[in-house]
Amino acid sequence: MGSTAGSFGACIFVAVLIILFYMPCEAQLSSSFYNNSCPNALSTIRTATRKAVSRERRMAASLIRLHFHDCFVQSKGFILRGCDASILLDNSSSIQSEKNAPNNLNSVRGYKVIDDVKSEVESICPGIVSCADILAVAARDASVALGGPTWTVKLGRRDSTTSGLSQAATNLPNFSDGLDRLISLFGSKVSHTIGQARCVTFRQRIYDNGTNIDAGFASTRRGSCPANNGDGDDNLAALDLVTPNSFDNNYIKNLIQKKGLLQSYQVLFSGGSTDSIVTGYSKSPSTFSSDFASAMVKMGNIEPLTGSAGEIRKLCSAIN
Repeated sequence: MGSTAGSFGACIFVAVLIILFYMPCEAQLSSSFYNNSCPNALSTIRTATRKAVSRERRMAASLIRLHFHDCFVQSKGFILRGCDASILLDNSSSIQSEKNAPNNLNSVRGYKVIDDVKSEVESICPGIVSCADILAVAARDASVALGGPTWTVKLGRRDSTTSGLSQAATNLPNFSDGLDRLISLFGSKVSHTIGQARCVTFRQRIYDNGTNIDAGFASTRRGSCPANNGDGDDNLAALDLVTPNSFDNNYIKNLIQKKGLLQSYQVLFSGGSTDSIVTGYSKSPSTFSSDFASAMVKMGNIEPLTGSAGEIRKLCSAIN
C-alpha cells in the first residue's frame, strides 16, 4: 500500500452512506451499450479479472477501491467528471496524474490489471470500449470473485482527457477523518469488508489505549505494528482477521465489538447517527450485500462523460 493516507479502509466506507446521501444525476448509460459493437467485451473483462484475483485475492479489494477513487474526484467546472478513468492517466507534459495524490500515491493499485484487461479488449474490439467502463465492470467482477454481490453495470462512459491531482488531494477521505467529515464527503458523492491497511494508518489507534478499542484486539494488532514511527510503517494488516479474503459483514460486526482497525471505520459505531445502520448490517448480511450492490450502481453513475465528450483511449495510461 503506500502513503500515510493511503490504506484501503480509509477510502471505502459503509455502502449505505451513498444510499442515504447521494442522488446521482441521471446518466445516459445502458447495460446493453456494447451488445452490437463489442458483444464479447463483458466476458473478456470477467475472465481477465478472475485470473488477476485468482493470482492474488487482495487484488479484488484493490480493483474496487481503484474504481471508487476514480469516481470520487470531480471538478465543479466539469473539467473532470466522476467515473471517467482519469485516475489511470500517467504523468505527461499535459497531465498531472491523480496517481500522485496523497491518498493514491504508493497506495492505490491495480493499474496494470486494468491495462492488461484493456489490451485484451482492444484485441477483439479496437477503439470501442472505454477504460472507464472496463474499470466499472472489473470492480463488479472482483466482488463476485470473492463471493460478494453482483450488480448490473450500466455502460457507455467515455474517458477523460485530463486528470485532477489537486481534486484528488482534497476530495478523497482520510483514514483519520471523523464522522462529520465522512458524512460531508459522502453527502456529495461504499463499505467494504475486504482489504488491508498499513501500520502507519492504524498505529495511533492501537497504542493510544482509548476507550473505543478492544484491549485484546489492540494487543494482537501491535504484534505486526511497532510503536515507533518509521518502524514497520508499511507492514500490512487485514481489515478483518476472521475472513480477510471474503466478502461478508464480519467487519461490520467487529465495529460493534470495538475491533475496527481504522478510526475512520470505528467512528461509524461510536454513539453517532450511523450506529443503527451498523447494527442493522451486522444482523443482516443479505441487506448489507444488496445495499452495497445498489451503492456501487449509484457510484458508477456519478457524472460520467457520455456522447461525444472525452474519448475512448487506446491505452488507459495515456490520452490518444
